[in-house]
Amino acid sequence: FFYSDFASCGSPRPKQAARPPTPLAQSMPIELEAPFWGFMGAAFALVFSNMGAAYGTGKSGIGISTLGVGQPELIMKSIVPVVMAGGVGVFGPLIP
Repeated sequence: FFYSDFASCGSPRPKQAARPPTPLAQSMPIELEAPFWGFMGAAFALVFSNMGAAYGTGKSGIGISTLGVGQPELIMKSIVPVVMAGGVGVFGPLIP
């Protein structure tokens, strides 16, 4: 029993008719294309992070090759950009 059952001085509350069950898609407050956009965002993050890593690796490889012609003793110091670009490729998909 509820308090509202007794608030009307003894007269019972009228029973409501049962509603027919609604389909799940109508009862959910979210839009059905939300998972699509979520997975598309994750796919774009994966694709663009790996494209950026490939671009960074290529540009730093060109720089290392150019440096190796003029100053071969500095080649090992110039490996850092390749490692950083590889880190972008590895950790980029972990963000989403």
